[in-house]
Amino acid sequence: MKTDTLALSVGDPAGVGPEIIAKAWAALREGGPVFMAVGDLQSLAAAGGGVKVRPVTGPVEAAQVFADALPVLDIPLQSPVVAGKPSSAHAPQIIRCIETGVGLALSGAVAGLVTAPIAKAPLYEAGFKFPGHTEFLAELTAPVPFDGARGPVMMLTAGDLRATLVTIHQSVGSVPASLSVERIVEAGLVTAQAMKTDFGIAAPRLAVAALNPHAGEGGALGREEIETIVPAVEALRARGVDARGPAPADSLFHADARATYDAVLCMYHDQALIPVKMLDFWGGVNVTLGLPIVRTSPDHGTGFDIAGRGIARPDSLIAAIRLAADIAARRAA
Repeated sequence: MKTDTLALSVGDPAGVGPEIIAKAWAALREGGPVFMAVGDLQSLAAAGGGVKVRPVTGPVEAAQVFADALPVLDIPLQSPVVAGKPSSAHAPQIIRCIETGVGLALSGAVAGLVTAPIAKAPLYEAGFKFPGHTEFLAELTAPVPFDGARGPVMMLTAGDLRATLVTIHQSVGSVPASLSVERIVEAGLVTAQAMKTDFGIAAPRLAVAALNPHAGEGGALGREEIETIVPAVEALRARGVDARGPAPADSLFHADARATYDAVLCMYHDQALIPVKMLDFWGGVNVTLGLPIVRTSPDHGTGFDIAGRGIARPDSLIAAIRLAADIAARRAA
């Protein structure tokens, strides 16, 4: 039975995930959106600061108890959790939580998936072969094609800023060689389609960031704009996308500039994440575009340095839950 309930994978149990999930439930228990945590019930109970937790068998039961207790689809850990101390021993359960949430979303049993932060290093020690959540989710799903392009594409949102990435988790030095006309066009097509289906913008305007300072100064500061980004913008326009650029990144993110576009396509990780986190560090959301499921996440990490201290803020997770519900409702409509 399909519900409006969201699945929320707990992430690394030694981080702030269990704490912010409990705090998000306390903030949303009256009025929702409704969600069901997928993870170790004992970890959630221990980190929740007295929040009542209840094991459930699925999203329908979760919706029934949500106003009274944090519903948990229990996936027990096999070793104890020490707050702030990640362990590769937890990796199988962390991965299983994500896989379970994806399965629920693919089947339509839940409206979407929200993922609490994971730490890559302990997962790599256990044999995890993906750079991060986004790439793993692409492996678990079949990205949705649009005009020959496929996701996943990472988007970060904060306030009125929506920034998508052409390259994601790789060194800055490797970015120029990774850029291609085809890769930029693919990210642009997926972004434009998601603006329509997920954000309700019928005629989206896409700004495209330059890679080099001053957009390369006519080639004096680099030729990526001339040889790669300009042809990609032209190709996007030829395929019906209102794309503009490449524009110097240092002038793309102030308020007046943001008013001229609906999303900005960035060439590398920090080019997008720095302005998003400057604009609204606590309210930023990570969205994966181009998947057959709805997926959002807070835009911060595991917070091992503050885990177990009761001071983690749930703002970004709450924003991620609300955005996932909004996108799911638009897709359903």
